[in-house]
Amino acid sequence: MTILLLLLAVSVTSASGHQQSPAASDSAAEHVSKGYEALKVDNYEAAARELQAALDLDPSLVMKARFPLGVALFEMHKTTDARREFEAVRRDAGEQPGVSYYLGRLDIEERKYEAAIRNLNNAAAKPPFPDTPYYLGFAYLQINDLANAENWMGEAARLNPRDPRVPYQLAVVYRKQGKSEEAKKAFALSSELRQRDNDERDLRTECGDKLDKGPREEAHAFCEQLYEADNADKLTALGTIYGQHGDPEAALRPLLRAAELQPRSPQTQYNLALTYFQLNRFEDARAPLTGALQRWPDLFQLNALYGAVLSKLGDKPGAYQALHHAQKLNPQDAATGDLLYKVTLALGQENWGTRKAAVALGYVEEAAKLRPLEPEPHRRMAEIYAGTGRPSLAAVEERRAERLAKIAGK
Repeated sequence: MTILLLLLAVSVTSASGHQQSPAASDSAAEHVSKGYEALKVDNYEAAARELQAALDLDPSLVMKARFPLGVALFEMHKTTDARREFEAVRRDAGEQPGVSYYLGRLDIEERKYEAAIRNLNNAAAKPPFPDTPYYLGFAYLQINDLANAENWMGEAARLNPRDPRVPYQLAVVYRKQGKSEEAKKAFALSSELRQRDNDERDLRTECGDKLDKGPREEAHAFCEQLYEADNADKLTALGTIYGQHGDPEAALRPLLRAAELQPRSPQTQYNLALTYFQLNRFEDARAPLTGALQRWPDLFQLNALYGAVLSKLGDKPGAYQALHHAQKLNPQDAATGDLLYKVTLALGQENWGTRKAAVALGYVEEAAKLRPLEPEPHRRMAEIYAGTGRPSLAAVEERRAERLAKIAGK
């Protein structure tokens, strides 16, 4: 559910008009990005800390920070705190399907089934998650409204035909209605789906083992049992297995299909672009990232990979912009910092080559700030100062470069 959360959280604009200084906004965006990264790996405590820090700096981040904070608290089973955040979002941003969904889930946990039905009916008008009908049907079942329970569980079965919980609850409905034969079939289907889930887990494990031990052709033949053309989650799982076991070429087919099924999922588009990048198909990698960044401009992963792709394509200004933004979102990422340094230094050299001295100097000075122990930016500054008639400044930078070179052994 994390990816759906990210999609919803970053695609809705806050209703608040509260303004922050650019510095505060940058810092808040950094905390939001770290919060999303933590959510993706189910580290809810870290996510809650980062998202709360973002809200402390910029309370206007209602859907970008307060809503996912509520989700993190929900996943930590801090129901009172989660409800407080979701109700605050509803006050500030109005009725939102995602907020109604989580409030309905909280109502179910607290056995407030009438309230759950109201909230989940609001969410069901535009379901934020595919299991919305399941929880609505479950709430109706708890108050013994069997007709509505059967109706919504039927919708849940249509949306999630592989979810074993749905036929189980339908079987309970049928049994209460006196439909013993239908109940028997539904219980059997639930058991079959649970067994199928277990079998698929075993298949994924064996697929990874065969990819490691080879030969690859035999491994592919086995692993393709996991390919399900209309199930984006399973296609992504298969592509991920291939990628994790060093086979990006095999990963491409399931990930392409997953991206077709979920064009608005940032993680799906990132997975596809990363696979193209690993295959050195940089122009192909650019397309999914360009579209994704138009909708989710503040996701660190997208910006960092986009910067790397543009760097490979020789678009240094574009790479600089993407990497600069990525570093603001996550300053601790060493790989992004290294690539930003190289691109910035290259832009300085490129502009000096066309005798744009002021622009070149700006880039080289920034490179020196990015890597204060590197001698090369100071050598470049010395060259620019010498070439623009400032020998004393050139001498200062030459001495700095020599001193840093000795320290670094370069």
